[in-house]
Amino acid sequence: MCFYQGTLNERHVHSNECGCSCDVRSGEPPYSCELCNNAFSQQSHQITHQCVHTAERPYTCDVCNKAFNCQNNLLRHQRIHSGERPYTCDVCEKAFSEKSHLVIHQRIHTGERPYMCDVCNKAFTHKSSLITHQRIHKGERPYMCDVCRKAFSQQSSLVTHQRIHSGERPYTCKVCNKAFGYKSSLITHQRVHRDERPYTCDVCNKTLRHKSSLVTHQRIHRNERPYMCDLCNKAFSDTSSLIKHTRMHTGEHPYTCDVCNRAFNQQNILISHRRIHTGERPYACDVCNKAFSAKSILINHLRIHTGERPYACDVCYKAFSQQSHLISHQRIHSGERPYVCDTCNKAFIDKSSLIKHTRIH
Repeated sequence: MCFYQGTLNERHVHSNECGCSCDVRSGEPPYSCELCNNAFSQQSHQITHQCVHTAERPYTCDVCNKAFNCQNNLLRHQRIHSGERPYTCDVCEKAFSEKSHLVIHQRIHTGERPYMCDVCNKAFTHKSSLITHQRIHKGERPYMCDVCRKAFSQQSSLVTHQRIHSGERPYTCKVCNKAFGYKSSLITHQRVHRDERPYTCDVCNKTLRHKSSLVTHQRIHRNERPYMCDLCNKAFSDTSSLIKHTRMHTGEHPYTCDVCNRAFNQQNILISHRRIHTGERPYACDVCNKAFSAKSILINHLRIHTGERPYACDVCYKAFSQQSHLISHQRIHSGERPYVCDTCNKAFIDKSSLIKHTRIH
C-alpha cells in the first residue's frame, strides 16, 4: 500500500508514476480547483473551470466577436449564426442547438417534472422555473426598472415592462402591420384575422377571443360586480367599464378626432365617429342590406326585423328595443326632466323634445 500524501492533483500524478491508486479515495475526483475546492474528473475540465476565477475568455466568435471561457461554449454559440440544430426530438422531430435543451423539451412528452417546490409541492420541468417560482414565497423581486423603480421577480418581465417607457413594439402582425409590445398581445390580435374564439362560456356557449374576456363575461351569470365607483357606488363587472364610467364624473374626454377636434370619453366611440368623415359603413343588415357605421347601431336596427324588445320598464312593464328609450321612458315615472331650455327654463325628459322646443324661440 502506498502512503504518499499530497493534494488530489499530486496524488493523481504520483499514482501515474508508481502505479498505485492512492488518488482514488471515497470516489473523489482527482482534479480540484485550488481557489474554490471544486473537484473534476478530467484535468481539461479543471483548466476550463479556472477561467471562471481569472475571467479569461480565450475563445472568440469570428462572426460577432463574443468571447467564451471554453471551446465547447464557443461551438454551441456558433450554432446561432449557422442555424445548426443537431439534436432532434424523436417524438415530434423538433430540433435544438443544444442537447440540454432537447432533454428539457422531452419532458413535455414524458410529463416529467423533476424540480419540486419544497413549500407548495408544485413541480416544474426547468430548474430556472423553480427558482423563479420560489421568489413568490420569499417575496423576492430582484429586477428593478431604472425609470419607475417597479420591481419584478423575472428578468423577462422587466424587459417587457421597459417597453412601456421606450415605446418599443417588436412584435408586428404580418396581415395589418399593427405592432405590439408583448408577444401574447400579438397572438391574441391575430385571432381577429382568423376569426378565432377559443374560449367558450359553459353557461350560454358564447365564444370569446380572450381568456380575460371569458372571466369578465361569466360575472354576468353570477351577477358579480366587484369594481365600484367611489363617487356614486355604482358597481361594474370589469375595470374598463369602471374607468369609462368615472369619466362621466371627471368630464375627461381623452380621445380626440384629428379631423374636427371633437373629443370622446371612449376610444370605440371615436372610431365610430371617424366613419362620419370617411363615409365608412362596415356593418350591413343581412335582411335589408342597410349599412351602419357602428355595430351597436346595427344590433338596434335588427330588432326592427325581429321585433325584439329586450329592455322592459320595471314599473309598467312596457318594453323597448333600445336601452336609451327605456331610460327616457322611466323619467315619466320618476318625474326627472334633465334637459332644460336656457331661454325659458322649461324642462324635458329627453334631448329630442328640448331640440323641438328651442325652435319656438
